[in-house]
Amino acid sequence: MTSDLLDLSLLDVRRGLTHKHFSCTEYVEALLHARNAQRALNCFITSNDEALRIAARAYDRRPGAGPLAGIPVALKDNIDVAGLPTTAGTHAMRAHVPGAHAHVAQRLFEAGALFAGKTSMHELALGITTNNGVFGPCRNPWNPARIPGGSSGGSGAAVAARLVPAALGTDTGGSVRLPAALCGVAGLRPTVGRYPQAGIAPISHTRDTAGPIARTIDDLALLDAVLADIANEGPPPELHPRSLRLGVLREQGFARLDPAVREVIEGSLDTLARAGIELVDVYIEGLDTLNDAIGFPVVLYEFVRDLPAYLAAGGSTLTLRDIAAGIGSPDVADIARLAMDDPVSDAVYRGALDARITLQAAYRRAFMDHGIDALVFPTAPLPACPIANDAVLVDGVSVPVFAAYIQNTDPGSNAGIPGVTLPAGLTRDGLPVGLELDGPADCDRHLLAVARAVERVLGPIPRP
Repeated sequence: MTSDLLDLSLLDVRRGLTHKHFSCTEYVEALLHARNAQRALNCFITSNDEALRIAARAYDRRPGAGPLAGIPVALKDNIDVAGLPTTAGTHAMRAHVPGAHAHVAQRLFEAGALFAGKTSMHELALGITTNNGVFGPCRNPWNPARIPGGSSGGSGAAVAARLVPAALGTDTGGSVRLPAALCGVAGLRPTVGRYPQAGIAPISHTRDTAGPIARTIDDLALLDAVLADIANEGPPPELHPRSLRLGVLREQGFARLDPAVREVIEGSLDTLARAGIELVDVYIEGLDTLNDAIGFPVVLYEFVRDLPAYLAAGGSTLTLRDIAAGIGSPDVADIARLAMDDPVSDAVYRGALDARITLQAAYRRAFMDHGIDALVFPTAPLPACPIANDAVLVDGVSVPVFAAYIQNTDPGSNAGIPGVTLPAGLTRDGLPVGLELDGPADCDRHLLAVARAVERVLGPIPRP
């Protein structure tokens, strides 16, 4: 029975609790048993098992009516929960205790969600491995010697390992979609601005957004409705595969792919085509050049302004120098030093924002000119690599891990458009591969409907 409970989707849990097929206490005890059995994965920074048990018993005495009533949801540890530390995965912020919930956390709790804990993350969200030099590495449930992705690695791993049915992460350049893909679950980066950002330790107000991770697209759609405050609108419409037209970023999104990923993705595209989905090749003019002009200049310029502003708004006296002094991850320390000691000029920053406008226009033209519902490509160019790796081989060339993994997720992030990843299958070594769909700005619900149709064609993958 415990195993059966753990495999339930978020919507299945909601139905089970509503119809009293099991109690909230039974469900929570199953999750806590799994969490204790898999502590070596290091998915959580802060958790309170007894508080979760108390909340479950309270639900059983008086069930709530919200769309997430009685369902435990975990939050990445850069998202404020009142009275608990928001560490952002770094030493200096261990004592940073906000007095109010982040707006996205508040929406989850108002919908009835139970707080399942704060998940592990790459330090300050400035990386994609979640190999954290302060709190230790989070591990991939498919192979604990490998990364879960990042920076929301704890959220992705916890959902994949069946420690929670859903979790919230944040995504600046791929930090929701990469862990979802590498851990074999689903993740949504919404259109920037769709969810409120107040109460989230930031990197870049231009690029940051919270995003949900779950095991099915229907679960993502429910979480999106809560987080976007549109729960009364109902689920996205059902779409038949034969009504869909997808643009394959064949030249750009398929460049420098690991052979194991290519094999899985090509097989998935063949399956989609046989189901009647129309696939057309798409090329976005200037994509790489524009993306390079935006990414790091915007992040480095805004990070040194946005993080201190967040801390000050929360009543903290910490400075950026205080934060930098306690960084335990060498890769993050290098980024922080670069941002502080070699600051991006106002002129370069303005140029980056101008390039962003051009990139957004290029994406709009691609969707309109080709008449496509979404772009499709591999979420990550390679499967999860060993935790200790600083570089990976791509087409026989050694490439830094960060640069290798964000190859496909970064452009849409810079454009601020929505992207959703879902499992495409497993490599022959048993590692998950993610398929990403990117949609036009502000078309998040349609993108979720497209993703649900794709998910039903491809089918589920097994649990780790």
